[in-house]
Amino acid sequence: MSLTPEQILASHKANLETLFGLTNKAFEGVEKLVELNVTASRAALAEAASHTQAVLSTKDAQELLALQASLFQPLAEKALAYSRHLYDIASGTGAEFGKTFEAQAAEVQRNFTNLVDSAAKNAPAGSETTVAVFKSAVSAANNAFESVQKAVKQASDVAEANFNAVASSAATAAKTATAATVAPRKR
Repeated sequence: MSLTPEQILASHKANLETLFGLTNKAFEGVEKLVELNVTASRAALAEAASHTQAVLSTKDAQELLALQASLFQPLAEKALAYSRHLYDIASGTGAEFGKTFEAQAAEVQRNFTNLVDSAAKNAPAGSETTVAVFKSAVSAANNAFESVQKAVKQASDVAEANFNAVASSAATAAKTATAATVAPRKR
């Protein structure tokens, strides 16, 4: 079986459409990242100005220490929120790439299987054993690929669960540390 010029052209066209689609997804991810950074920078600048004004209006060292201590928990929470947004952008963009890759891989597998089936139908007499071995190898490769995809998905899920656990622990630790720092000064 040979490919016709129309099939080759259609394949190239589909590949270009996929490439442009992935490029658009990448740019969307970059746009979200830039938007997140601009928003975070504006907020940080506004908070720095506000904090500077508050520091300049303190009356004594005790008030200054209390003001500094009260800054830690919100700062930790904002850093955690920023990390979460960053993770969401990265995982969303990665998921889009993964879906496209899986769709392309499935299409390639179908086309290759069709090619093998077509070649098997047109194989010369007496080559049935060779064709059966080849089909078995193709089937084993497809199964291995599917197993790898499942393992990557599981690893991705575990990584996300670990990220969420660490983020939760960090938020709890920040609250505890801030409470412990502020509490003695209120006595």
